[in-house]
Amino acid sequence: MRDVPSTPLSTVLAAIDGLSGELIELRRDIHAHPELAWHEERTTALVAKRLADAGADVRLLPRSGLLAEIGSGDGPVVGLRADLDGLPVDDLGTEPWVSTVPGAAHACGHDVHTTALVGAGLALAEAERAHGLPGRVRLLFQPAEEIMPGGALELIAAGALDGLSSVFCLHCDPTLDVGQVGLRVGPLTGAADALRVRLLGDGGHTSRPHLTQDLTYALGKLVTELPAALSRRLDPRAGASLVWGMVRAGSATNVIPAVGEAAGTVRMLDPVAWVDAGDLVQELIDQILAPYGVRNEVTYVRGVPPVVNEGHATHLMARAVETAIGEEAHVPTVQSLGGEDFAWFVESVPGAMGRLGTRTPGGHTYDLHQGDLVVDERAISVGARVLAGVALEAISAGS
Repeated sequence: MRDVPSTPLSTVLAAIDGLSGELIELRRDIHAHPELAWHEERTTALVAKRLADAGADVRLLPRSGLLAEIGSGDGPVVGLRADLDGLPVDDLGTEPWVSTVPGAAHACGHDVHTTALVGAGLALAEAERAHGLPGRVRLLFQPAEEIMPGGALELIAAGALDGLSSVFCLHCDPTLDVGQVGLRVGPLTGAADALRVRLLGDGGHTSRPHLTQDLTYALGKLVTELPAALSRRLDPRAGASLVWGMVRAGSATNVIPAVGEAAGTVRMLDPVAWVDAGDLVQELIDQILAPYGVRNEVTYVRGVPPVVNEGHATHLMARAVETAIGEEAHVPTVQSLGGEDFAWFVESVPGAMGRLGTRTPGGHTYDLHQGDLVVDERAISVGARVLAGVALEAISAGS
């Protein structure tokens, strides 16, 4: 029987198959030791050592996170990105690898993102040794995706995008079955900002609200009226959504407090409307609170624009999904209001984000940012195959 010569893709896929057990163990280790934004030192060290041992050129970033480069060819330089940080929520899982850190959990799947990219990097390093890559692949392990402003801007300042021809990433999607990857051309996520409003007044007794500023009542009016007013001042096609995640004031039933606050997010589909959203929110807050005499301090943090998938890059990722997983794995998806600072990368470099299915077929549909999130660990190898595959596709397309 005649030997069929191996190719970079066949080498990559075989390597990922061989790494499957190691990658699952790595993911469980990271899951058990989540680290919050800008404190991902342990995770950074784990990733850096494994990639350096495989021959990657590793550069640690000043606080946390790293860049790792594979290959020495003169062709295109392709970027692959994963995020490292966990969320400040309790892990409600029952698996042996449940979080060992109180109040912190990988409830958004960043442990899967990181591990899949490690797998892709190790497999690409194997392909480089076996065949030589005609270009280079830069792995971007980003800290602090879960806060605003996020770590993407620091990576850009550190030169992560210098010389890149394209950039790609995957994000866990528990509404898709494992083995599926959702793609679309154009906007994939929404713009997202952080809003915090602090109210100040003269506190007093609940029997004499007319002698104080009834701050709790004013806070109630703010949290109900501001979302409604914003929806009437913006074009409905902007898809604006203001949702509060925290509201608090007072500690006794018969005391009108002197301080209260509310915090949440402002999200929208339209990047044009997003530009002026902060000024409009401040104007509406002032108007809503004026009748009650309370003062306000507003902190409005511009977060991220929408992730916009470039057409050719999305086509390359679709081809990688179909080649590395199968034609049935490529499924359509829709724009969401979720925010992702990968948006800053694709503002500068053509790129695409895909949605990585993590649901066990026929199983429960979990939600992101919840402590009970469960992912089907077969998604790790699927993600590694897609990321390594799209790197090879992009290098070949630009060679």
